[in-house]
Amino acid sequence: MSSRDGQEDTQIYARVVDNIDRAVVAIDRAGRIALFNPAAQACTGLSERQSLGRHFEELFAGQDKILALIRSALDVGRSISDDENIHLQRPSAPPLPVSVSASPIYTDSGDREGVVLIIRDLSRLRELEDAVRRADRLSMLGTLAAGLAHEIKNPLGGIKGAAQLLAMELGTENPLHEYTGIMIKEVERVNGIIEELMDLARPRLPQFQEVNIGRLLGDIILFQKEAHRGKQIDFVLTLDPSIPPLLGDENLLTRLFLNLIKNAAEAIEGKGRVEICSRVASDFHMQKPGQRPVPLIVIEIRDSGRGIPAEDLDRIFTPFYTTKNRGSGLGLATCQKIVDSHRGLLRFDSREGEGTTVSVSLPFIR
Repeated sequence: MSSRDGQEDTQIYARVVDNIDRAVVAIDRAGRIALFNPAAQACTGLSERQSLGRHFEELFAGQDKILALIRSALDVGRSISDDENIHLQRPSAPPLPVSVSASPIYTDSGDREGVVLIIRDLSRLRELEDAVRRADRLSMLGTLAAGLAHEIKNPLGGIKGAAQLLAMELGTENPLHEYTGIMIKEVERVNGIIEELMDLARPRLPQFQEVNIGRLLGDIILFQKEAHRGKQIDFVLTLDPSIPPLLGDENLLTRLFLNLIKNAAEAIEGKGRVEICSRVASDFHMQKPGQRPVPLIVIEIRDSGRGIPAEDLDRIFTPFYTTKNRGSGLGLATCQKIVDSHRGLLRFDSREGEGTTVSVSLPFIR
């Protein structure tokens, strides 16, 4: 092989390492970082300058599982991996679920030269698993709720009819008349909850058509500005103008984004900001068997409200769970159903006292 061919091969290897979506960290025999590719920088939140030359014990200090994998590969000379139980600690971001493998590097003569660490970001995979678990749980609860709703709805109609007849018998001058009004109002409220439950259990099939997401969001914000006129809330809409209309059910998507934006505004006490932005997530694609992969359109709704406590975050999609004084607790469960019907993903990131970001990812299908 000529020296020119060798140089070209080296350049190809370097480009592969620079462009691969897995974090690649090479460690020499002395335990110092010798290579730290761009994916490793994105994954760890550390730059190449901060990492090269440092000892791995210092770079991954406090991360016992990763240290154990590296030591094992260095000392014993065998490949070892952990695909499930590692959360990578980062200096300025939440821990990242990752899979890590450590493999020894050998020279042509068979001498051990160091270790290569491959780190894979599992956050998207975990989101998908969470979405599937939520969908299964909603499906079971929905089936149970639909059965109960059917049994309750019929006697409820009888109660309302009897209350209306009683109101007519008593007349408007009777002091007991106001109680019949309360009975009818409460029956209608319970009936509304049952209607929502039945929608949740057996949603109608989406009627797909081309939907202009930008126009839809603009209309909702106009409505919400009016609804919260008395509060000091700035609604900011930042759209990617390159996103064309996509296939979706306009009525269901309107209900979805209206619910999410309304929640964002209601989470703000006093002065605050609700920002809605759209973008194309080119780093992640969705594919059905036999079809071409399509990118995702992400619509983020960020608010500067009170945020959601960590212990509540896992329960927000559970039907009837609510932190509001007035609310059925079915809104987010319904949102999840709508996103599922569009084969999308719904994600909540929130810290108590710092606000919430809701991300709706929809496949870019036209």
